[in-house]
Amino acid sequence: MRSHDALAEVDVVGKFVRTSSVFRDIISPSHPIYQPEFGRYHLYVSLACPWANRCLAVLLMKGLSSCIKHTVVHPTWKRTRPNIPDDNHCGWMFYQSGSNVPVQSPAGYGDFSSIQGCESDPNIDALFVRDLYERSDDTLGKYTVPVLWDKKTSRIVNNESALIVRMLNSEFSEWTTGPHKEIDLYPPHLHASIDDVNDWVYTNINDGVYKCGFAKTQSAYDEAVRSLYTHLDRVEELLSRSRYLMGDGQITEADVRLFMTLVRFDEVYVVYFKCNVKRISDYPHMMNYMRELYQIEGIQQSIDMSHIKTHYFTSHSTLNAYAVIPKGPDVVSSLLLPHNRDQLFPHKK
Repeated sequence: MRSHDALAEVDVVGKFVRTSSVFRDIISPSHPIYQPEFGRYHLYVSLACPWANRCLAVLLMKGLSSCIKHTVVHPTWKRTRPNIPDDNHCGWMFYQSGSNVPVQSPAGYGDFSSIQGCESDPNIDALFVRDLYERSDDTLGKYTVPVLWDKKTSRIVNNESALIVRMLNSEFSEWTTGPHKEIDLYPPHLHASIDDVNDWVYTNINDGVYKCGFAKTQSAYDEAVRSLYTHLDRVEELLSRSRYLMGDGQITEADVRLFMTLVRFDEVYVVYFKCNVKRISDYPHMMNYMRELYQIEGIQQSIDMSHIKTHYFTSHSTLNAYAVIPKGPDVVSSLLLPHNRDQLFPHKK
């Protein structure tokens, strides 16, 4: 097993090819080990990571913060085994905000100790997310967030965000207290449609921005950026005639998944990942849709642009050597402006 991060997942022609998550147990009443239980599980997230961010948004929308506590890691990657000379892996670090312990980029630039909202690990006193994986006998060597942790067995239950979202949506209903506790984000009659939309959105947009940003050849980048904008145009056309991705009825997990890429796009991906054909702010229907989603309680509280920008612009020394963070267009302020999606698409009885 070789420890690695996403930047290393490039094939022989320079295309970024993301490896699948390894831990995939599903919490359910019928599982032999992992059943739903108040206070048993813990969610580890980065506010910068779109995959982790979707899980935190659903946790907050469902009002599960008392049932499942969460811990936020520092957005800047650090060497996870600094005392081992030939282990250069960089990844997510636990950090107590307010401690004033210096934090620099992996290459030793900048000072990112003022970031707020980070916490030390409350379960096994881990220093890095990598420690959680090694405690769980990981075999892949890619130490990602989100992590859904079982405090009883002291092991990772699941690190696949799509599956964690569905567990939070359905397996803890006894303890939901949030403003959207009654909303089923994956209703049975829409399973096939949601799965279909998730497939092309994930492949071409969620993961598509990374295929652009991590490409190591011109041909790989050209293919990725063409596919990205073909499907962004497809989303814009869909939202010109429908309030949500699944129609005018209600928000679903597909909307939450798409939103997490869109909210990062103009601040980060346009610059950092060379996704500069068009900005999301150039798509009127998508921008209006983003405002509605951002103003939903739970989603808004999960977004922290300081974490997002700090992570991307300080963690990858090969992409931004001196860890300088661009000022950006202040997307969050624009998302607080009024939207009229409810007037364009009134609820159909």
